[in-house]
Amino acid sequence: MSEWGETTIGEVATVFDGPHATPKKTDEGPWFLSISSLEKGRLNLAESAHVSEEDFTKWTRRVTPREGDVLFSYETRLGEAALMPAGVRACLGRRMGILRPKKGVVDPKFLLYAYLGPEFQETIAARMINGATVDRIPLVSLPSWPIRLPGLPEQQAIVSVLGALDEKIAVNERIAATARELGLTLFVQAAAMGEAVEVDIDSVSNTLTRGVTPKYSENSDDLVVLNQKCIRDGRVSLTPARLTLRDKVKAPKLLVRNDVLVNSTGVGTLGRVARWNSDSEGTVDSHITIVRFNKSLVDPVCAGFAMLRIQREIESMGEGSTGQTELRRAQLGALQINLPSQARQAQLRPKLDALEERADQALTESAALATFRDTLLPQLMSGRLRVKDAEKIVEDHV
Repeated sequence: MSEWGETTIGEVATVFDGPHATPKKTDEGPWFLSISSLEKGRLNLAESAHVSEEDFTKWTRRVTPREGDVLFSYETRLGEAALMPAGVRACLGRRMGILRPKKGVVDPKFLLYAYLGPEFQETIAARMINGATVDRIPLVSLPSWPIRLPGLPEQQAIVSVLGALDEKIAVNERIAATARELGLTLFVQAAAMGEAVEVDIDSVSNTLTRGVTPKYSENSDDLVVLNQKCIRDGRVSLTPARLTLRDKVKAPKLLVRNDVLVNSTGVGTLGRVARWNSDSEGTVDSHITIVRFNKSLVDPVCAGFAMLRIQREIESMGEGSTGQTELRRAQLGALQINLPSQARQAQLRPKLDALEERADQALTESAALATFRDTLLPQLMSGRLRVKDAEKIVEDHV
C-alpha cells in the first residue's frame, strides 16, 4: 500500500481472545493485565496485579502477549487499547483481546494509533453489539472490520512524529518518579538521624474524615470530586474525576493543599495514598479518607511523605469480605508514622517542596503534550495533515 487505502483488520493483524476466567492474584510474579490497565493508549501497570508462575503457565497456554501486540478491551471500556511493551511477562484478563500485527504490513505502533483514531472508534461505535448489561466487540466479525492505512514508510513516518511526543511524555513521567523517589530517600535519611519521633496519625491531625456522597453534576462551575481511580502512584490524577454540586459539600471536606488522601474501600485500590498538591477547590467521595495534619504539631509535607512511605502497610489493613474491603477511620488514625525531629522537618520541607514542584511541572507539561498529540492524531490518521507539516509543528513543542 503506497497510498492511503481501505483494508480489514484481518489483513493486517491476527485477532486473539484472552482467557474467560480470572486467576488468583498474588503480591509478586508475572503481571496480570485487566481492562483497567488500558488507559488512553498506554499500559498502566499500576492498575495491574500479579499471578503465580503456575497460573501464568496455565493462563498463557491459550495466548501469550508479545512485544508489539495491541491489547484491547472487547467488553466495557470499548475503544481502549495499549501496546504491549518489551520485557514484561504478563497474561491477559477477561474481556481483553490481542491484535498481533503482521510483519511487513503494518507498524505495531501505527496499528495502535489507527485503532485509537476517530475513524476506527466510529467503526467500533457503529458495529459493537449492545448487550443487556454490557456492550461488546464481536471478535468473530472483528477481522472483517474496515481500517484505513497508508504504506509502511508513511506509517513509520507518522509513528515517528507522534512517538516524539510520547517519548517526551515518558521522559517527564520519569522525571516526576525520580523526584518523588529522591524526596522519599531524603525523608528516610532525615528520619534515621537522631531525635526522630513516632506518633499516631490521629494525634497530629486536625481532620480525619471520609469524603462526601456526591450529587453529580455536568455544570463546569461545580466542584471537582475525586474517586478511587484518581489516586495512583502516590499522586492525584484528575482525569477520572467528576463534578458534584458545590453547595452540598461542607468546609471540612473541601480539600486543602498538603492534605493526604487514602483510598479506604475496594479490592485493588484500598490503601493507596496521595498528596493533594493543589490550591484548586475540590473534594473526595466517601470511598476516600482525608487526612489533614495540624501544622502546629507536624510539618504537613513531611507527614505526607511519612504516609507515602508506609503505603504497603496501609494497603494490608483492609477488613471485610471479598470485594468489600474497608479501612476504618479509627484504624487509620491509630497507625504510627515515623517523623524526623521538628528542627529537621523544617530543614527538609524546602527540599521536598522543590522536588514536588519539579515533578508537578513535568506532569503538567506531559498533560499538555498528550492533549496536543491527541489533537494531531486524527489529522494525521485521516491524511488531512502531511507528515512534514506535523514534524515542523512538533519541533516547537518538544
